[in-house]
Amino acid sequence: MAKKSLLKSGIVLSVMTLASRIMGLIREMTRASFLGTSMYSDAFTTSFMIPNLLRRLFAENSISVAFIPTFKAYLEKSNDDSKTNEEKLAARRETQEFLKATFTLISFLTACVVVIGIIITPLIAQIFCKKPLDSSAADFALQMDAWLLKKQEVTILTRIMFPYLFVISIAAFFQGILNGCKIFAPSGFTPVLFNGIVILGTYVLSPFTENPARAMAIGVITGGCVQAAFQLPFVLKTGWKVGITTLKKTFSNPGTRRVCALIGPTIIGMAAYQINDLVSTALASRAEVGVVSSLQFSLRLQELILGIFAVSIGTVILPDLSGLASKKEWEKFNTMLLQAIKIIILITIPVTFYSLVCGNELITLLYRNKRFDEHSVALTTGEFRFHIAGLFFIAVNRIISPAFYAQGNTKLPTFAGIISMVCNMIFAIVLVAPMSGNGIALALSLASAVNTIFLFIFLGKMHSINIKTMTLNTIFYIFKLTVFSVIAVIPCKLLRPLLLNAFSSYSRLVSQGMPIIILAVIFGAIGILLLAITKDEIAVSIKNKLKR
Repeated sequence: MAKKSLLKSGIVLSVMTLASRIMGLIREMTRASFLGTSMYSDAFTTSFMIPNLLRRLFAENSISVAFIPTFKAYLEKSNDDSKTNEEKLAARRETQEFLKATFTLISFLTACVVVIGIIITPLIAQIFCKKPLDSSAADFALQMDAWLLKKQEVTILTRIMFPYLFVISIAAFFQGILNGCKIFAPSGFTPVLFNGIVILGTYVLSPFTENPARAMAIGVITGGCVQAAFQLPFVLKTGWKVGITTLKKTFSNPGTRRVCALIGPTIIGMAAYQINDLVSTALASRAEVGVVSSLQFSLRLQELILGIFAVSIGTVILPDLSGLASKKEWEKFNTMLLQAIKIIILITIPVTFYSLVCGNELITLLYRNKRFDEHSVALTTGEFRFHIAGLFFIAVNRIISPAFYAQGNTKLPTFAGIISMVCNMIFAIVLVAPMSGNGIALALSLASAVNTIFLFIFLGKMHSINIKTMTLNTIFYIFKLTVFSVIAVIPCKLLRPLLLNAFSSYSRLVSQGMPIIILAVIFGAIGILLLAITKDEIAVSIKNKLKR
């Protein structure tokens, strides 16, 4: 039943997430078309990164790590058939008070951060705008003008988008309630709305703003508001109310205090991540113009795969793992976790090999347009190949972490994250000089591999996890899929130059799209054949689920 539940919910959420990631890709294609890898594109990327990083601290991570397991425990208590009706009603009132207290906590903290952030924005902009130092340079005056312009633009864009932190934190809270009730579709659809509004805002408002970056920024804050508003009716439909309580009741509520206790170590770890991302972005902004933007364009492609599979499966299994952990059904717990890891391997290893062969064509097809020239393509393609090398590690980290969270353990994955963060910063500092943006991309992949290794080591410290069986199964399955991927990719590598030459005289859509499609069909057909010959258990399970 665990396998069926995981696959069914995973497929539903993956379809929703697929739509959102495609829209996210179209959003980036829109940015590439309007801004390319220009200074304005770098300014937008930097400005959006700041509230986005804080969102991960206050919203997504805290909700998944602390809120959902706590909310799940309240639900188990209020739905316990062994209790009397009066006891169930009392438990339901406790749950409602917990929700009010948590909503108040999130609203209060994020509002404070937004106000402070808007005030100190000029200081933030100073960090990411490299001031020219060589006053003897012939073009020093031009460099100073460019520096002042970028600093001004980063300040304006950051102030426009900082309130996004508040509205998206509320949206994440609503998502936590829905996911705790095993309702995934509405939250899966809201990013589609967000990306659609950003795209629409860019096209509609660009003619009326000083530059397209400001139009996109207005789209971001509008889209965040819609994400929160869209989920509210679905939350109310569950029977749970959303309201504000006093700060005294908020901080004295036992459920909220438990959430804060769980969040504590996570905030330390996430703060480390923020520092890590800030350092990486600061290093990128001090490399050549366009590196900050090209890194984001590259990451968008990687996140397309991560969003469809890793985030979806991680979101789905957390409530189920929490339920199994509370019932101490460790055999089912291990089975579900191992199955999720294998699904990730089945997807990410083949995608990595295919992307290494067709990366340039993918970048050209998706982004090459107007301001996104050949230089932008070359810059992004180089970084993408180093990013995609770490796809499996980043994806599996998002699957393993819920195994700790479900048991109320946030310290071990946080410690693993801090180790990874330190490695990332060291790798980035060392590699950025000789490799520019490629070095920053490689640093992320290497640090993600370090994170995976430590997560598996720490899993061994959890008595509920059969780490020996899980590790051996994981390594064997990685080896198997790697061999299959190598076999499938060799014909693609040989046929690629022939196909590019055959379609070179056609438009970009055909000249790049046809080789991508033909090679994907060949690669996929060989891979599916190999899986069928070996009667792969995970592939068969997915096939049967799709049939039903």
